[in-house]
Amino acid sequence: MMSHFLEWANNGLFLYYVTCNLVYLSLLLVAFYTSARHQRRLQSYRLDWIKSSPLSPPITVLAPAHNEQKSIRASVRSLLSLDYPQVEVIVINDGSNDGTLNELKEEFELRQMNALYIQEVKSAPVKALYRSVRDPRLLVIDKDSIGSKADAINAGLNAATSPYMCVVDADSVLEPDALLRIMVPVLSDPKQVIGAGGIVRVLNASGVKGGRLQQVLLPRKGIEVVQVVEYLRAFLIGREAWAQMNMLMIISGAFGVFRTDLVRAVGGYRADTVGEDIDLVTRLHRYLLERNQKYRIQFVPDPVCWTEVPSDLRSLARQRARWQKGLFDVLWRNRDMMFRRRYGRIGGFALPYLWLFELFAPVVEIGGIFTIALAAALGMLSREFFLQFLLFGYAFATVISIGSVLQEELTYKRYNDWKDVARLIGCCFLEHFPYRQMHMFWRLQGLWQYLRGDTSWKPLKRRGMESAGV
Repeated sequence: MMSHFLEWANNGLFLYYVTCNLVYLSLLLVAFYTSARHQRRLQSYRLDWIKSSPLSPPITVLAPAHNEQKSIRASVRSLLSLDYPQVEVIVINDGSNDGTLNELKEEFELRQMNALYIQEVKSAPVKALYRSVRDPRLLVIDKDSIGSKADAINAGLNAATSPYMCVVDADSVLEPDALLRIMVPVLSDPKQVIGAGGIVRVLNASGVKGGRLQQVLLPRKGIEVVQVVEYLRAFLIGREAWAQMNMLMIISGAFGVFRTDLVRAVGGYRADTVGEDIDLVTRLHRYLLERNQKYRIQFVPDPVCWTEVPSDLRSLARQRARWQKGLFDVLWRNRDMMFRRRYGRIGGFALPYLWLFELFAPVVEIGGIFTIALAAALGMLSREFFLQFLLFGYAFATVISIGSVLQEELTYKRYNDWKDVARLIGCCFLEHFPYRQMHMFWRLQGLWQYLRGDTSWKPLKRRGMESAGV
């Protein structure tokens, strides 16, 4: 009985890995094709025209900030220096108990204003509104915190005056032409493109001065380098390919543009969500599919947002557990969309994929390690099967990771030093042990925490962007 169970489990695990890697290989091929097409389209689309045209729609940039004293000055300077015709910047001070608000007051000469604030979407109480004397495009909202980034964004959404809104993290840096580039698909088809996401890259070790990225450097610490590979793989392969098939389920909370009226129509961000980015995109899919409206949600691979990633294991573990909790929360709340005709490819393919190959992945992998170890202990493990399993999984995963690095170097070339490229490729060979197993364990922790009702956000250790550079 035990031998049959172990044989079934190990064969099932092998089939699971074959299917998962074939899907990733397909996504890699689609991403290569999409990236080449995007480069050709961008060459024929003049960014100067967007910059100078009075028809370019205004954008409100929303930057929720909670205890961002170390980086808030540089971040807001970066946002105010964006190269786009009409931008308003709304910083939401979400109950910070450090010097975040004082930093803003000193740097931008904030003055409290008496203005009508209409709460179209629900948020925690707003204590005060401030306008910058130095740059009137800057509005700061000081509000009570309920421990939710989504609630902070809602407060900013209520004050937004532009037809498009761009959500960014207050600890991130956008490249000067990021808004121009992310609006290319929107302006190409404004009737159907209702949202677009840009790529997020690792800021650690790169030089930032005055809110501007001065020099791109690959981090020195191995834990940070492996995250560079992860981000390249997730954005340049995963999201680019899913967007091509109009099944993009997540626009990063660090950098994304949406139609303001549609975000308000779905009730803004859900305040009790763990992963506000994937939750909003899923609800937008639901809202538009239920009304039989044609739409697209795009991904643009070259408007870059640079963000600081965790540089210690404890913070990284908390972040990945939180991401898994957010995924579980959204999938569970939208389980009624599965395999229903009205939800098309989202309900028939995108959501099932997330359930099977993202949410359950740590359960399957850690369970597989257990069954393989048990089979070996009982002398039931085929040496040929074990070697095939290891070689197949390792080779496929490595090829996909190398593919993402090569796509970066063939198209965007942010890392110009050949030594940095060599380190990235070397990391592709080394990330599968023990980092992969640790990552799966952190995600499994996230599942367990969500099941027992722990949906809290635990703080991450940050150095601040000005201290990260040269």
